[in-house]
Amino acid sequence: MTKRMNPIVDFVFKRIFGTEENKDLLLSFLNATLKPEEGNQLKEITLVDPHINADQVGDKASILDVRAKTKTGEQINIEVQLHNKYDMEKRSLYYWAKMYEGQLAEGEPYRNLKKTVTISIVDFSYLPSKSYHSVFRLREDAEKFILTDNLEIHFLELPKLGFEHQETSDLLVKWLLFLKAESETKLEELAMSEPTIRKAINVLEFLSQDKEARKLYEMREMALKDELNMIEGAKAEGRTEGERQKALEIAREMLAEGDSPERVAKLTKLPLEGIEKLKKQPH
Repeated sequence: MTKRMNPIVDFVFKRIFGTEENKDLLLSFLNATLKPEEGNQLKEITLVDPHINADQVGDKASILDVRAKTKTGEQINIEVQLHNKYDMEKRSLYYWAKMYEGQLAEGEPYRNLKKTVTISIVDFSYLPSKSYHSVFRLREDAEKFILTDNLEIHFLELPKLGFEHQETSDLLVKWLLFLKAESETKLEELAMSEPTIRKAINVLEFLSQDKEARKLYEMREMALKDELNMIEGAKAEGRTEGERQKALEIAREMLAEGDSPERVAKLTKLPLEGIEKLKKQPH
């Protein structure tokens, strides 16, 4: 049996939610996430740049977000992230700002700016909140009134879905459990409980069996793995630099107490040449 693709990989997510034939899935997910008042649910959506090409898939720097515009002109961006780059709040705000600014042509009045929403789905715990769903808006500190509803940023953190969320009628939780795709049994339960999720599972199964989609998926997995290696390498370099600075601090103290450069180099594992230069530096 062919291994099922991971729906949280951005290539797969976009194929499920970011195509014309699956706009009903996107609408279901957005209504579950944004939770509009009764009667104001999204019924129409226009996809922005729904296409994916092989060059994008193989490039770890490519952004395969799902972007859409509502009937009233509101901008929505959905991003999925497998790996923690430690910059999600700035990244989300940057995407929001680019989308917001990009609405206006030169000379157009600011009143034409429409609400812009970013949704970040992450496969790691990031925010200090215990909640799996965090929503940010522009509020006044003391009286809590909203300056404008034009800014709205959502974080959906998959690891924060616990055992207590497994049996639920909340559609957003069901969609997030689909994205976690932890077991066949859970997917079957979700398919039985929600027609749109049943369709999403069918799309996922089709993609998993399709040879061309599988080839692109594996290319994307490799690109994302390269990206993770870069992140881990940067972290390791940061730790190494921290250790080096600590060793230099110890070396200075030992030299100040009269230890020989040879003894300092042996105990700190720093090069003797560097220790001798350190000794010549003024204290």
